Amino acid sequence: MHRKAPALLALWLIAATNPACAQEAIHVGPVRAFVETGVLPWITDPTIIEALKDQNEMHAHLTHPAIAELDAQWRTEFDNPQRPLVDSVLSSALSRFLKEKQAQSDGVITEIFVIDAKGLSVGESEITSDYWQGDEAKWQQTFLVGPDVMFIDKVEKDESTQMLQSQASMTVSDPRTGQPIGSITVGINLDAL
Repeated sequence: MHRKAPALLALWLIAATNPACAQEAIHVGPVRAFVETGVLPWITDPTIIEALKDQNEMHAHLTHPAIAELDAQWRTEFDNPQRPLVDSVLSSALSRFLKEKQAQSDGVITEIFVIDAKGLSVGESEITSDYWQGDEAKWQQTFLVGPDVMFIDKVEKDESTQMLQSQASMTVSDPRTGQPIGSITVGINLDAL
């Protein structure tokens, strides 16, 4: 017990003197609880699983230069009226499913996106600024780690809405094999929890 006391005291001092650190530690429990009851029950829905399997098969032979090219195309299309890649993702059955789940959350969920085995978006409830998520912790700390992983990111304040939010990301595994096939990220409005 005596060995743990200095470590606990150090954590308390860090939290007491660094409000941002304390705030980030405080949000993890409520976010995890919401995700476990409000999200995990539907992340193995056939709509998600089949969309991931289809895109993984379609993208199986994509090279990194091809991924970078797709991401550049997405970024170009982001604010453009002509946007075939963006529209193909946003109009998919998966994106419609994710939009429904977001709407059913009564303002707790701010965004949902599903990411394939290459780190590319498969479906989105709200448009993201980039197509490739493979360089971000939301994919690296879930899909690359393995099944049954949840990564809860830091708290961020949306400048336009002044809303505090955090993203919870989870590995999505094939229910039949248990093998990771992608990941899902859910934005959580901390003010609505």
